Amino acid sequence: MNSKSVGILVALAGAALFLSSATRADAPKPAATTSRPDGIALLPAQVRLHGPRASQQLIVERVGGGRYVGQIGEGVTITSSNPKIVTIKEGRAFPVGDGTATLTASAGSHQATATVVVEKSGAPYDWSFRNHVQSVLTKTGCNSGACHGAQAGKKGFKLSLRGYDSEGDFDVITRQARGRRVSRTDPGRSLLLTKATATMPHGGGPRIEPGSLEYDVVSDWIAGGCIPPTEDDAEIERIEFVPPAAILQPKDKQQLVVLAHFSDGHVEDVTGWSKYTTANGDVATIDDEGLLTVTGNGEGAISAWYLNKLAKAAITSPYNNAIDDYVFENAIKRNFIDELVLDKLRQLQIPPSPRSSDDEFIRRLSIDLIGTLPTREETIAFINDDSPDKRDRLIDELLERPEFVDYWSMRLSDLLLVNSEKLKPEAMWAYYNWVRRQVARNTPWDEFVRQLVTAQGSTLENGAANFFVLHQDPLELTETVSVAFLGMSINCARCHNHPLEKWTNDQYFGMVNMMARVRRKNGPGTGNVIVFSDTRGDIIQPLTGKPQAPRPLDAKALDLDDPADRRIALANWLTSPENPHFAKSITNRVWSYLMGTGMVEKVDDVRLTNPASNEKLFAALADHFIEQDFDLKKLMRTIVQSQTYQRTSVPVTGNEGDDRFYSRYYPRRLLAEVIIDAISQVTDVPTQFKGYPASWRAIQLPDSNVPSYFLESFGRPNREVTSEDERSDAMGMVQILHITNGDTINKKLQAKGNRIDKLLASKKPMSEMIDDIFLAALSRQPTAKEREQLLAAYQESGKGQDRAFLEDLVWGVCSSKEFLFNH
Repeated sequence: MNSKSVGILVALAGAALFLSSATRADAPKPAATTSRPDGIALLPAQVRLHGPRASQQLIVERVGGGRYVGQIGEGVTITSSNPKIVTIKEGRAFPVGDGTATLTASAGSHQATATVVVEKSGAPYDWSFRNHVQSVLTKTGCNSGACHGAQAGKKGFKLSLRGYDSEGDFDVITRQARGRRVSRTDPGRSLLLTKATATMPHGGGPRIEPGSLEYDVVSDWIAGGCIPPTEDDAEIERIEFVPPAAILQPKDKQQLVVLAHFSDGHVEDVTGWSKYTTANGDVATIDDEGLLTVTGNGEGAISAWYLNKLAKAAITSPYNNAIDDYVFENAIKRNFIDELVLDKLRQLQIPPSPRSSDDEFIRRLSIDLIGTLPTREETIAFINDDSPDKRDRLIDELLERPEFVDYWSMRLSDLLLVNSEKLKPEAMWAYYNWVRRQVARNTPWDEFVRQLVTAQGSTLENGAANFFVLHQDPLELTETVSVAFLGMSINCARCHNHPLEKWTNDQYFGMVNMMARVRRKNGPGTGNVIVFSDTRGDIIQPLTGKPQAPRPLDAKALDLDDPADRRIALANWLTSPENPHFAKSITNRVWSYLMGTGMVEKVDDVRLTNPASNEKLFAALADHFIEQDFDLKKLMRTIVQSQTYQRTSVPVTGNEGDDRFYSRYYPRRLLAEVIIDAISQVTDVPTQFKGYPASWRAIQLPDSNVPSYFLESFGRPNREVTSEDERSDAMGMVQILHITNGDTINKKLQAKGNRIDKLLASKKPMSEMIDDIFLAALSRQPTAKEREQLLAAYQESGKGQDRAFLEDLVWGVCSSKEFLFNH
């Protein structure tokens, strides 16, 4: 960079301002109104107390606009209509005798009631090993991964992680260590209790307090004869949060209650025995007893885990913007996406940014749909077009461009790991060409995936069959299918029940056996492998030592002895409109590519404990995709036609911190391949890739192993594992140094016949040359201030310096954030 470049950078400083909150669109005016609670609620509204040991925590909520808007902690009284049936102590209901009673909560002038049914209050009560002892061991961390739930256990004592194997844990506790872990005649001397209370030296320290409910559960179970888990035990069916959602303010505290529903119809308050996590700690935190504290504005997701069941609660903490309803009611709404996004913004009191300018839109859309900058001529024609449907027409035109096939073949090749590291070149080309044909034909996504997971025959004749060459281990194949087509990681269930999802160890191995019979043999010719399905062969479930019946996760199991190709049944389940995961996975992935961030983020980690930023939109977009017969182009069209997509990236006052709710378009760095192609386009000098024609662009490369220091530096994925994390959009020192001082731009500036040569040969005035470069790189003309500064810098450069000035200008533009980011 020479001294003139400093002036160029000064003139281009405005090109980075789109990323700064210093430049904002007009903000909506705040409203002067506030909402007031219109009543209270006593929760749970229906209480069942089963047995003499039962109790239920009660909470009183303010209600406003049909929603819970905060817990009332003081000035509340709760009374029982019949103390002979139920009594209230410190906010908890306790059984006295069988029957039905009404509880009444009073707070100021408001009242609310709840019904209580007490049953078996006088019957003997035995704690269950499966449902209660295991809960104590889990809550206290005894069977956690850091303690005895570790793969090797601790000090010779190994439990299943979080108690997923009750039968095995029962044997370990009652029969190993010469039976010293339990003393039926003197429970207090049981190692299980003396260690947990630290009465005897214990590396994990005290875990249970003597005299606590947890201590009594374990002690009473031992004294009762250590009753083992049986098939007659009531099985847990589900858990739920009460309340399931609430609107709160920073610093508010909210007690959440967790109810467990069992197969025999009884319900237990398991709030104190549940484990809690939060997906958004900057909005809300929660302690071990379910007491939530609001820490900021936004939307928080709280998850509870109890006996392998999960529940979630949503906490909304609106921003202190108080935006008038007319802002949301009068906002442009092109389709259902806008309706649902604006509903969420209204709830959170986040104002939307206005519509993007035409130059913003054509550049953004071209990059997002075809991975290519619009040309100078395309930009001018679009800006000068006054027809009201020009944006829709542009969308349709880009969806049919050949570059669309190039770009989306590259994106799907990332997902499917097309590379020559594990495949011979002939096979790699066959695989890539299969992907490319599907994109060109706009093959419906369900048919695309069906062809892939049932592929067989020669990998050179049926490129899709290379999927099974890349993934030969049935366990790794299962995990890849789950991530790529369901958007979920089930890896944890390989060793134990998934701690953050509903998937069990049995379900994992059932899924594995859906693909365990895929076989391969060498065919004639280099890279040719014959893929076929065998009629025998299954993976053993390590826990049982037997093959697990083949089963597509939460579907029905297949006959273990059926010789048919199980992948057909897998494909039927996987691509079914009734499968709640399939459509959501790809819509979330495509949404993230177009909008900058997924509704569920990360897009490879869709799970109950990682909820979408807009659950209604997440479901509606998936339903729309199914209704459109899994048509990816129609999905993309719907997204980019929305006002949500077409908003400016410039924040308004009140939405500067929003990075989840789509109040504006989120700027993001261009993909490595798009950047190098854009530099080639702006300089009019193609990039030569070894082994490929000089005219080939980076988005056309089929292989992630094509040598390129630039692509590697700017985060091109290696395509080794199915994960969006493989691709990086970092903009650190390595990337900055390469852009500013590397060969990629500088060599193109010196190449003969480049854009600068053509501009100089045209004899245009310098002002027009500057316009040409801005339109080619940024899809806009320079502002009046930029033009003034650049022309001043040109005059200072002196005679005979036209080329040097233009080189510096192109270098400065291609080094700017405005060029390197999509906005």
